[in-house]
Amino acid sequence: MDTYHVVLYLHFLFLFLGVGAAAVIGVCLFRLRAALTLADAVPFGMLAGKTERVFPVAILGLFGTGAYMTSDVWTWGTRWIDVSIAGLVLVALQGPLLAGTRAKALERALHQNGPGPLGERARRMTRDPVLWVVTFVNPAIVFAIVWNMTEKPGTGGAIAAVFVAYALGAAVALPFTKVPAVDASAVTEQAV
Repeated sequence: MDTYHVVLYLHFLFLFLGVGAAAVIGVCLFRLRAALTLADAVPFGMLAGKTERVFPVAILGLFGTGAYMTSDVWTWGTRWIDVSIAGLVLVALQGPLLAGTRAKALERALHQNGPGPLGERARRMTRDPVLWVVTFVNPAIVFAIVWNMTEKPGTGGAIAAVFVAYALGAAVALPFTKVPAVDASAVTEQAV
């Protein structure tokens, strides 16, 4: 066993750590969206808050192990590596700057809601488009980076993979930002 293969193994472990945390955050977001009361929402909000701490470890681990492998086997001028680094930076920034701030706004809305049924503001925040898009787009970008690692395309192909992943992630996320049919019918019935 050589150092490169140990580092490659660690690289995969950091990848699995990040993807696993993203899956937990996704489940929490679905459960928050379905919550009818504060008691329904709190456990998933707390779990999401604790899980988000995993992302910096995963991102730094991916970058560190990737940097070692780039220096050992590749070069820093390899275009698919440059695009992958840019994608990882995008993931690292979108998480705390976009999703993190929206998650804090959701947390504040839940605190202000108080016990009992969730009010309109809290329910609206569980469907926040920025939160949902980043929740789906970041793992999609990571999968595009894995694609680039596997296929080793040129600059255009590597960029295209990230853009397609971003677009697909956003397209999958947006329907979850809409008011569920049950909520819409309940509002209509209350108005009549």
